Amino acid sequence: MILNLRTLTTSLVIMLSLGTSANTAQASSSSLSLPLQDTSSQPQDLTLEPAFWWAGMHNPELQLMLYSRDFPSLPQQLKVDIQGQGITLKSLEYTDNPHYLFINLDLSQAAPQTFELIISSTDLASKTSASKTNTPLYRLPYTLQARAEGSRERKGFSNKDVIYLITPDRFANGDTSNDNQADMLEQVAANSPSNLSNPSPPYYPDARHGGDIAGISQHLAYLAKLGVTQLWINPLLENNQAQYSYHGYSITNLYRVDPRFGSNEDYKALVAKANKLGLGVIKDVVVNHIGSNHWWLNDLPSQDWLNGATKTPLNNHESKPDLIQSADTKSSTIKSSVTSPRFTSHRRTTVQDPYAAAQDHIDFVDGWFTDTMPDLNQSNPKLATYLIQNSIWWVEYAGLSGIREDTYSYADKGFLAKWSKAVMAEYPNFNIVGEEWTANPITVSYWQKGKINADGYTSDLPSLMDFPLYEKLIASLNEPESWDTGFIKLYEMLANDVVYADPSKLVLFEGNHDTNRIFSLVKENIDLYKMALTYVLTAKRIPQLFYGTEVLMTSPTEGRHDGVVRSDFPGGFANSATNAFTGQGLSEPQRQAQHFVRTLLNYRKQSPALQSGDLLHFVPQDGVYVQFRCALNAPLSAEQKAEALKSRIQNNSLTQHNACTQPSADKVMVIYNKNDKAVTLDINRFASVLGDSGAATDIISGKTVSLNQAITLPHAGVTILELKPNSKTKTKSPQNAGLPSRQDSMYPGNQTNALTRAHTNNSANNLAKHSTQKGTQS
Repeated sequence: MILNLRTLTTSLVIMLSLGTSANTAQASSSSLSLPLQDTSSQPQDLTLEPAFWWAGMHNPELQLMLYSRDFPSLPQQLKVDIQGQGITLKSLEYTDNPHYLFINLDLSQAAPQTFELIISSTDLASKTSASKTNTPLYRLPYTLQARAEGSRERKGFSNKDVIYLITPDRFANGDTSNDNQADMLEQVAANSPSNLSNPSPPYYPDARHGGDIAGISQHLAYLAKLGVTQLWINPLLENNQAQYSYHGYSITNLYRVDPRFGSNEDYKALVAKANKLGLGVIKDVVVNHIGSNHWWLNDLPSQDWLNGATKTPLNNHESKPDLIQSADTKSSTIKSSVTSPRFTSHRRTTVQDPYAAAQDHIDFVDGWFTDTMPDLNQSNPKLATYLIQNSIWWVEYAGLSGIREDTYSYADKGFLAKWSKAVMAEYPNFNIVGEEWTANPITVSYWQKGKINADGYTSDLPSLMDFPLYEKLIASLNEPESWDTGFIKLYEMLANDVVYADPSKLVLFEGNHDTNRIFSLVKENIDLYKMALTYVLTAKRIPQLFYGTEVLMTSPTEGRHDGVVRSDFPGGFANSATNAFTGQGLSEPQRQAQHFVRTLLNYRKQSPALQSGDLLHFVPQDGVYVQFRCALNAPLSAEQKAEALKSRIQNNSLTQHNACTQPSADKVMVIYNKNDKAVTLDINRFASVLGDSGAATDIISGKTVSLNQAITLPHAGVTILELKPNSKTKTKSPQNAGLPSRQDSMYPGNQTNALTRAHTNNSANNLAKHSTQKGTQS
């Protein structure tokens, strides 16, 4: 939010009336002066950011950025007076651009109030201070609001949650009146689906389609019923770019919601409404870059505000082809001082590689993504403070439960440590997930809080996107089973969890706005699709789904097709042929998929085992992979822990305190089967976990499954079972409860349990051939 007085002359600004409170009337005045460099000042505008703040924040310091072309030239100087209670003016700072003034305040003694910032110029030509005259320039009201109750203690997203990612322009158009704005360069495309009487591809996949905050708000009940608990929404801030503005990652105003989505107030109301339905909201934050039409580009705060901008390109790395804008757009927005930027090399390991050349590190961190995404220099302390405050401002203003930080490793890593520490210090129970797009767990683990790094780097970032596990999930489902292909890749990737400070806090996903659709990636095989979603929703991670996954939305499978991946949600636009919100027009496979997702999500909401339980898995054999998630109803006693540890050591096992070895634990068994023909699962292998369980409930069908007789798995599919204790089975001695003896482990034939299940789904082949779903992209 910006206090922008572009239409007011200097004299009008001076005469701004300010309603004073009793506190203001009794306030003390604090002032500092700062000499400015000589420049020709032209009355144009006044911008103050942030436009308001809060009293009682953990960090009592506040930096105000004031911009005006009316600031005087030498031989004058600016003087700032503060009329308010408990507010200390610490310092004034400036840059090599005299149009900017940075005002540093100490609010440690300040209560909620509205105070005055009085900006004046002093004539330095006079020989004595007594003869100097002050010329008022601005009298600015500034409000310190009271914080919402419990704001500091707000809880961030956690393993109890399921995150649902929404691309707002493509989810639902709830207010067609805001589609086109006179002051915005890009309007809703004339032949986008929302404007077609008979929508069908091809249409403009990279244009704006008209989805907005109102559309999300109108369908919150659908999302709550589906069973998700957190909404991650792609950036909603102003993107006043001529092309590709729909995706939101070229921000042109960091304090303003894009008017084609709604207003700041609409966003705040959306969060409040979502909270009432049990849904949190995660903001997509970008600190690495801005859009080339950001107002800073008209008059940069300092020469070092941006990275990698020179008159001669320093390298030949190409920018993302799907985001490149026209030459006319670039030349009209990027000024001569920032022409010919160098582009990032995308070599992320140069940040932590002990052998990396310094120039290679610079080429990665300081390079731009595209011509239209100027790279910010976060090592500039004023910019760093600006970005930190901006993130905190949105959390406090909107009432957020999390932040997803875009392109995490691309920013200055010293700044990232300060940024994550500042946000988490303000909200100790909050959560932030960073995007580090690499398949290497070591690269990802470098950024997580608690990781001991060889170079001494420390971070306060709690979570990261688990790209390594996602990549193996896709590969394992699409490969044939062999010694080193298929499920074994997924199994062995989990062994890398030892490199993370806390792998359970990672966010695992089946897809996002940058990846191709999961249903397409598994060749529209409904059984493989269910395996993928089951794995994400039952893994020892925080799960995330992409909008439309629940109704089998599709995409190309090779290369980047962002505009198609981010197709319109069925039913979100006036001329949609199908409606996933109501179920109207959905095919049978789509209905089945939606029911499957809804059933599993709502079960997970009340399952301690799936939310926070331990994981125990068995080496995949013959195309079958079995995992258990287990949570104790009550903590183990000291004696039980000691005995369990002793037994685990004796049996050469690393799962020393795993709840899956305890008979009293809540347990969920997940069986992944890739075989196209009937197979029988040898239940004896899992005796150490099954213990006294005599039966289980199939979470999807609700049927009871006996664990005391042999039943065959008919063909490929996934089975999710909640285990039940068998009261008729003799209880084992406490010291050995749930722990197999060596004899039991070596001679599984001594065990009598066996497991199969009745497969109630139709043939995968019969389902898949009906599941092309071309209409879901319209």
